[in-house]
Amino acid sequence: MNRKKDPVTKFLSQYSFILVFVAIFAVYALVAHGLTWNGVMNIFRHSAVIGIIGIGMGMVCITGEIDLSVGSMLAMVSGFAVVIFNITGSIFLTLLFTVLFGGICGAVNGILVGYVEMPAFIVTLATMLIYRSFAQYFCQIFPKDLIGGGSSVYRMSNKLDAYQTFYDFGNGKIATVPIVGLILVIIVAVFTYISTSTKYGKKIYAIGSNAKGAGLAGINVKLMKVSVFVVAGALVGVSAFLWIAMNASSDPATTGKSYEMYAIASAVLGGISMSGGRGKCLGILFGAMSYTVIDKIIVALKMDSLINDAIKGIILLLVILIQIIGPKLKGKIRH
Repeated sequence: MNRKKDPVTKFLSQYSFILVFVAIFAVYALVAHGLTWNGVMNIFRHSAVIGIIGIGMGMVCITGEIDLSVGSMLAMVSGFAVVIFNITGSIFLTLLFTVLFGGICGAVNGILVGYVEMPAFIVTLATMLIYRSFAQYFCQIFPKDLIGGGSSVYRMSNKLDAYQTFYDFGNGKIATVPIVGLILVIIVAVFTYISTSTKYGKKIYAIGSNAKGAGLAGINVKLMKVSVFVVAGALVGVSAFLWIAMNASSDPATTGKSYEMYAIASAVLGGISMSGGRGKCLGILFGAMSYTVIDKIIVALKMDSLINDAIKGIILLLVILIQIIGPKLKGKIRH
């Protein structure tokens, strides 16, 4: 006998990521001894880059794959974008470059995974090393004026007319809301629509649920897998653009370090299943913000910053454990 879930239970089961965020945020409110509006908006701002990367990661994970190269890709794309900006002095051309170059980097991963059928873990582990290495190597050999006069960091030239406009864009606000935070919300809205209300989105979920079945149903599985890696790369490109707008520089050694793990964690905290076929893009927004708040809790408690990743790792393990055990417990209860 099937029992219909009441509306509240149904909502909680589908949008548990909101509860997770509210719980973490409540802890932050307690340890921070009061919150200001600017403090809340800073959470929004600091979630933008990892949240946008997380959307791309979520799309990849829904197909049952993974991309470990996004952090290194962010370092390389943002570094090269600085060079493009220093050459052209154009914000538009810099944006165009980041999106296209990010998409190309993603296509490399996608072709090797989709058409060559190499394991995504191995492919993206390799490109993670390659992209970071390229970012550091070219920073040493580019002429000094192209990297802003530094020796180990890409810096935007503050002599260019567009410099201040670009920097103001990255750090500006509209009605007290950070511009980069608004961009994150827009991208989440777009990909929530794509994943839930388009044929493309339904095909992605079908592949994650049953790739062989999707193939038999006429879906070009290989092409679809390439496409999600390209999308993930393009979104890393958008994040790279925002990164240099916010920071006016990119350090090839540290920019994007561990971001592949943070992106995966944001997706998982947001309810995306690592086995594919389940989860909502909307959840990634809350997953990214949850991780940002965890950072702020650690700072508020004056804990050693070296313990930061350990706490995040434990939380990630617990969430995945709940994803695995939850359905099993439900099955036992029904039987």
